[in-house]
Amino acid sequence: MDYYQVLGIDKKASKDDVKKAFHRLAHKYHPDKSGGDEKKFKEVNEAYQVLSDDGKRAEYDTYGRVFSGGGGQGGFDGFSAEGGPASGFDFGDFFRGASGAGAPDLEDLFEGFFGGGRGGRQTRRGRDISIDIEISFKESAFGTERKVLISKVGACEDCGGTGGKKGSGTVKCDKCAGRGRLRESRRSILGSFTTERECSNCSGTGAVPKEVCSACRGHGVIKKNEEVKVRVPAGIDAGEMIRLSGMGEAVHGGTPGDLYVKVHVEKDRVFKRVGNDLAMELQIKLSDALLGAVYNVQTLDGEIKLKIPQGINFGEVLRVRERGVISDRGHRGDLLIKILIKMPAKLSKKTLELLEKIREEGL
Repeated sequence: MDYYQVLGIDKKASKDDVKKAFHRLAHKYHPDKSGGDEKKFKEVNEAYQVLSDDGKRAEYDTYGRVFSGGGGQGGFDGFSAEGGPASGFDFGDFFRGASGAGAPDLEDLFEGFFGGGRGGRQTRRGRDISIDIEISFKESAFGTERKVLISKVGACEDCGGTGGKKGSGTVKCDKCAGRGRLRESRRSILGSFTTERECSNCSGTGAVPKEVCSACRGHGVIKKNEEVKVRVPAGIDAGEMIRLSGMGEAVHGGTPGDLYVKVHVEKDRVFKRVGNDLAMELQIKLSDALLGAVYNVQTLDGEIKLKIPQGINFGEVLRVRERGVISDRGHRGDLLIKILIKMPAKLSKKTLELLEKIREEGL
């Protein structure tokens, strides 16, 4: 048997070409697929074991056979005679390159064999939804509430999500005999396996309605618009997500998904957030900086009177307690006011004379 002919490649083919040829032919001849060929599948696997290994390939090219344990020494379908994986056969490569009609069957097989999700009894869950909302800077500091209209798959109001006409009752599902699960036996490269999956006819409930609901046609769910109330907590930051459990899309016979709300916060022209504190700048006159003064300052929740101490320096920060952002623990940050002193562009003759006297006094 010529391994190069089996894979349909040239003797100068690269390792990548060998792998591609193996994937293509393995999918084509896999015994579980319609039209598969077990014998050819074994030949393809044997050729891949040798040509994908540099040492074995060199032996094969020189002597026409392999002396280091490859080339027909392994067992069926990539497993050695001792029961372990045969050299050169990479299940990861095989499944990563899987495509076509046979790929989902292989996934089902291994999930069922190794206790995966499809083989176990898991509650069906609806799809999660994500939306974006924009709030003002003030709303992010103190919290707010928004009503949002979303389009989603929700429980049918006419039948209450059962899928059956009101008062019609239910009967045992004839497809699964009321078990809610269907057993399937299939043959694979590892042997024969029996897997269990949810019955699609009754959505795993084991019962179907005697008469289907006319609104949802028996599906129990329907596409509709729904108004959702979103409570935005105080102190939320831009980019944070709010999770509303059970407010996502519904699914018949299962639990609804969640709604995720991403919050965007408008920038404020005056305030910046520093943790739970608010920072702003206040420009005052030079005379007020020298002599002291009282300024009316507008905060996020009302106007306050700010006392400017005598002789304050440029860039000094005054702290006003509990005028910042409300944290998730109910505590409130402070307002930090950075003082900027406005220097006059032009001085009168009288002012210049006064300043000259001040300078003479050494101030």
